[in-house]
Amino acid sequence: MNIAIIGPESSGKSTLGNALATALNGRYVEEYARHYIEQLRRPYNYLDVLHIARIQQSQLQERGAGFVVFDTDLIITKVWLQYKYGHCPQWIADALLPFSNPIDLYLLCPPVLPFVEDPVREHPHERQELYNIYLQEVEYTHLPYAIITGIEPQERLRQALKAVSESTLSAASCLTDCPD
Repeated sequence: MNIAIIGPESSGKSTLGNALATALNGRYVEEYARHYIEQLRRPYNYLDVLHIARIQQSQLQERGAGFVVFDTDLIITKVWLQYKYGHCPQWIADALLPFSNPIDLYLLCPPVLPFVEDPVREHPHERQELYNIYLQEVEYTHLPYAIITGIEPQERLRQALKAVSESTLSAASCLTDCPD
């Protein structure tokens, strides 16, 4: 099962992703954008974000056995391209359509945690606006998702595990009960 954790900056995605992968005895895929931007010796640009999207897409295609937890995915990149540059290439939008999207479950983190400054984060005052856009995008995919509302790490992990369990049960039920 591929699980993507999405949400605005400083919403606890990385902490939740690590904890969830550990709890599921799965693999955790770190956010590539953070690593890439931290290594740049200049401000990032549109082409850098496209590069990030290509790496994200290749990471998403590396399906493994068991649970794989992705810290962000192409939804974040699509929204960021539209928000910051006013344009997103069609191939990114196409990659998020249900028939081509390898994500089985999205976990959406709202901006309920305090904002923590760091050099890569840019928009502390637009977190709710970006969250609303992420919610619209994940609904547009028509793929299962859950909103993780807890503030305490253990509560957030409990909610995430419940969502994974329900999604797994739902998928298993469809395999046995869905018509051919």
